[in-house]
Amino acid sequence: MSGYEEFFLYLQIEFQNPGEMRRIALLLIALVICTFTSFSFSQQSGQASYYSHRLHGRKMSSGRPYHKDSLTCAHRTLPFGTLLEVRNKKNNKSVVVKVTDRGPYIRNRIIDLSYAAAKELNILHQGVAQVEIKEWAFRPFVPILLPFNRYGLFVPVKSTEEVLNNLKVDKEKVLK
Repeated sequence: MSGYEEFFLYLQIEFQNPGEMRRIALLLIALVICTFTSFSFSQQSGQASYYSHRLHGRKMSSGRPYHKDSLTCAHRTLPFGTLLEVRNKKNNKSVVVKVTDRGPYIRNRIIDLSYAAAKELNILHQGVAQVEIKEWAFRPFVPILLPFNRYGLFVPVKSTEEVLNNLKVDKEKVLK
């Protein structure tokens, strides 16, 4: 019996009452909806500016000195150390920056970028640009192997012993 069959058998035995099964299904649907909507609301759009050269070397709100070549930013509410992905809406370039300061103090702006981050986004000549920011999380690409074909039908998976037996070569056939 495969793992999937055991799991579904467990669900059938555990939840004999159809009302309880319906309640769990609704809970799972609500969980999925909440998960996907939280990702869509975690983005902010607005204007971004960048620090002037005269701030180079001065201490920021976090206590560390500002360096114009570091990929840092200022945000009003996010905690220090938060990594943000900032995307320029005009040219679709993006950069990952670290929140190390508070600001901007101009009303219609949502983020102040370091000189290096502004250079990566190509906003040096404009001074202010429309950007979209979202919290960045490291997500390595790991392919997930599911035992289904492209039509959604179950494909039998071979065990490692079966694969090894297919790879073994008969010496007599090879030496002939």
